[in-house]
Formats: sequence, C-alpha cells, structure tokens
Amino acid sequence: MNITPEQIGEFLNLNPDFFVGHPELLANITVPHPFSGQAISLGERQVLALRDKSRGLELKLREFIQFAEENDAIGEKLHKLSLGLMRARGLEAVFQTLYLSLSDSFVVPHASIRLWTDDTPEALAGLPEFSRVSADIQVLMTGLTHPRCGADVPDEIRAWFGTIGEHQKSFALAPLREDNLNGLLVLASEDAKRFYPEMGTLYLSWLAELTGAACSRFL
Repeated sequence: MNITPEQIGEFLNLNPDFFVGHPELLANITVPHPFSGQAISLGERQVLALRDKSRGLELKLREFIQFAEENDAIGEKLHKLSLGLMRARGLEAVFQTLYLSLSDSFVVPHASIRLWTDDTPEALAGLPEFSRVSADIQVLMTGLTHPRCGADVPDEIRAWFGTIGEHQKSFALAPLREDNLNGLLVLASEDAKRFYPEMGTLYLSWLAELTGAACSRFL
C-alpha cells in the first residue's frame, strides 16, 4: 500500500508530538535552502526561518518607534501652539501666532482662515479673515464632519492665497465651529503629496479645535 504525501501530512497534523518519540528521524530530514536550493537539515531550516521572522519583527519595531517619535514631535508642536494662542491678547495676535507656528514649526507656509458670524465687530470687519465668503463655501464647511485633504478645492478658496493660489497642488480643509462663529482653516502646499485623501486627520482636527476656540475668545 502506497502512502501519499497528503496522508503523511494529515498524520503529522493529528500527531504533532510524533517526533518527540522519534527524534532520530529529524536528523535524516532535509529541506531545500530558501535561497541556494541546497539540501539542509530541518533544524537549519528552522533557524533560517526564525532569523527571517526576527528581521521582520525588528523592522516593524523600528517603524513603530519612528511613528511614536513623529507623534511626540507633533504633540510638542501643538502644545507650544496652544500656549501661544492662550497668550494672545487679541484676534490679530491669534492669527499671527497661528500662521507663524504653521510656517516655522509645521513647515506649512501657506495657510488661510475665513470666519463668519452673525454680528462681526466693525473693528474686525476689515481683516482678511473676515472677507466675504460665498454661500457655497459656507455649505461646504457645514458638510465637513472632519478635515478633508486632496488636490481639488473651489476656485474661491484658491483665490484666498492670492497669486500663489494657482500653484498650490494639495490642500487640507478643516472646519471651525464654535457657539459664536463658523469658519474654515485651509492649509496649502506646492507638494501634491503633502495633503492626500487617505492621510490621517486627527492632528488637523485638533488644530482646527484650537484655532476655533482661540478665535472665539475675542468675538
């Protein structure tokens, strides 16, 4: 009676401790080397497999450490920005603090804010951040449940950046919502890969919340 490889495999699956009682058989089992193809012992093959697994785990660990360090750095930048916004003595100081932090700490040189309220103080009406916003943009902001990133934005938003607007290739749109205001924070970049649709938006959400809360204090 011929025994098939499948039957042998099934037997070993059902009896995983078979070689415990027959250790001498292991010394006679050979398998091909994963790279050279030469026959090596089963023990050597297991050692190679463990080394490969160890290298894979080491790479994963390095990735986790890198992500953790990057997150720590972003958290520290947001903390410094929070302190700067808390120390601001007026709305113009809030805008200056935000733009400076985005440019210097977050390397985002192009940012724009638009705010609209039921009753904008006359002293603030002349600021660019309170320039008229169309109903379409207000509807767009209302529909954002979280920041949106990508290459396509309405021409009106591009115009917020003046002559450089046509050269921007990626954008992040973050809604600003407080009891006494609505608005939109827009970050722009000439790098098409800076703000992409699949990127995480948690830190952008926090940035928008900080911005909205800081602006709300003076309205």
